[in-house]
Amino acid sequence: MIPQPPFLPMTREEADALGIGEFDVILITGDAYVDHPSFGTAIIGRVLWDAGYTVGVIAQPDWKKPDDFLRLGRPRLFFSISSGNVDSMVNAFTPRKKRRSTDAYSPGGRPRRPDRAVIVYANRVRSLFPGTPIVLGGIEASLRRFAHYDHWSDSVRQAILADAPADALVYGMGERQVVEIAGRLAAGKDLREIRGTAVTIPVAEWRETDPAGMVVIPGYPEVRESPEAYARAFALHAREQDPVRGRTVVQSHPKTVVVQYPPALPLDTAVLDHVYELPYTRAAHPSYREPVPALEPVQFSITTHRGCFGSCSFCALTHHQGRIIQSRSPASILAEARRLATMREFKGVVQDVGGPTADMYGIFCSQWEKHGACPDRRCSPDCPNLATSHAAQVDLLRRLRTLSGVRQVHIQSGIRYDLALADPAYIDEIAAHHVSGHLKVAPEHIAKQVTTLMNKPGREVFDRFRERFAAASRKAGKEQYLLPYLMSGHPGCTIKDSIELAEYIRDKRLYTEQVQDFTPTPMTRSTCMYATGIDPMTMERVHVPAGREKEIQRALLQYRDPKNRGLVAEGLRQAGREDLIGSGWACLIPARHDKPERERAATQRWSGRRR
Repeated sequence: MIPQPPFLPMTREEADALGIGEFDVILITGDAYVDHPSFGTAIIGRVLWDAGYTVGVIAQPDWKKPDDFLRLGRPRLFFSISSGNVDSMVNAFTPRKKRRSTDAYSPGGRPRRPDRAVIVYANRVRSLFPGTPIVLGGIEASLRRFAHYDHWSDSVRQAILADAPADALVYGMGERQVVEIAGRLAAGKDLREIRGTAVTIPVAEWRETDPAGMVVIPGYPEVRESPEAYARAFALHAREQDPVRGRTVVQSHPKTVVVQYPPALPLDTAVLDHVYELPYTRAAHPSYREPVPALEPVQFSITTHRGCFGSCSFCALTHHQGRIIQSRSPASILAEARRLATMREFKGVVQDVGGPTADMYGIFCSQWEKHGACPDRRCSPDCPNLATSHAAQVDLLRRLRTLSGVRQVHIQSGIRYDLALADPAYIDEIAAHHVSGHLKVAPEHIAKQVTTLMNKPGREVFDRFRERFAAASRKAGKEQYLLPYLMSGHPGCTIKDSIELAEYIRDKRLYTEQVQDFTPTPMTRSTCMYATGIDPMTMERVHVPAGREKEIQRALLQYRDPKNRGLVAEGLRQAGREDLIGSGWACLIPARHDKPERERAATQRWSGRRR
């Protein structure tokens, strides 16, 4: 077995130096290769190598040049293809469908990946290496594993396995799956019945299959034409995304049938520790002559856990990492911090200690192990089965602060404020020691009907947290602020709701740089609502802001910007709130800037188009 190299090989010369004539697995990614545990290619490559397989990396190949895909030859077992850490369409376009000029995951920030990278790469590999197995993975493949609404084409697209020529798809966090796939292929076995994967089977074979025990959801032709069918399909497969109680889900397409097997079981603490203790260099491959911008904000961060039970409607984590929290041991995390302290570039600041939500570290539910996460309710601090003590994280943070070479330990990944309120001592602790001026929180909105559809806590919870954090900061003798993330244009939100939020921003004097226009990304409840006008969990109709209304809603949340005043005035008039156009601090805009703009009607209809 060849020991783990400083970097996974990217060239034939590196392979020769390691004595590798033929790689077992070749990873193709739309990101630059950064050997850091925040980058999926690095984790998957290190895990496969640790399991005894040699791994090469082809990062950001030019899809127009076959030689870029031929540089490492044919792998013995399979190609693994990923668009990178971000869906390639989200990475390439703004919510308003304007092409971005930069890519944080590329050297020098210059875009180097194609749109729909997974499909483009897979087609190129299949044409060059017929007969070699292809496995899709990463966020783009994971969240497009069923028929889905695609914001950028404004249509319902097939499951990605129906478009990309591949033998299997890994969804979720893929360490268990890729090792099992490698073992199966090495033994000459097929790739069916692997948890955490999806495959296709021929239509003729499916007709002979007994679907007992499976969940058959409406097929692609049906969901493309019917919003009700789309919503039913989403609700059905969403209920099966639990590793304990999830069942196999099947969706038919015109030329094939997509079969998703139940999610992979969570990694236990020992295995998770081992994954993060592999010898990552925390650096970009030395062949790059320019920095990879995405590395800088995470280079000296520490992942403490996986999973998020918040289940926000607009977030895909439920379908990717799952709701069950998987935490590392304090010993493993402390050992990683000690390794950071030995690095020449480390300046004594641990940039972040957390996960999808920092304060879920060490939190558990007594039902998860045997029954999984509840299918009919979201986890909340009010549930008697959820252990909400933050003692484990507080103890960990205190121990990290005492390490030699560590000056500061920050929490940058944000916290779940309703959960923090269940343990006020935790708020005191982070306010005193772990906030670098601003603390990220994500109320997203404050109008009740909007937060309900978002599956977020209401305004009164955020108000309690604001007051508690302000008191904790005063107690610590510090002037600190909350940095709230707010969202405009979410399904269910009206102009009146946006005005309510704008007044709240004004009255509470909140800093509103972080306003995100709702982006319909694949496989979320909110995207289903946006595409169909139906809440899939209740089958009730939902207002969907589009066109001019979306522009007005965003402008209202940024009413201080002079260029938004025309849109703000238009929205205020539509809502009958002319009282907010005038003079004085209580108004959203002064009267002298009242320049109404021509109203454009925004119409909506199904059948894959939104005008």
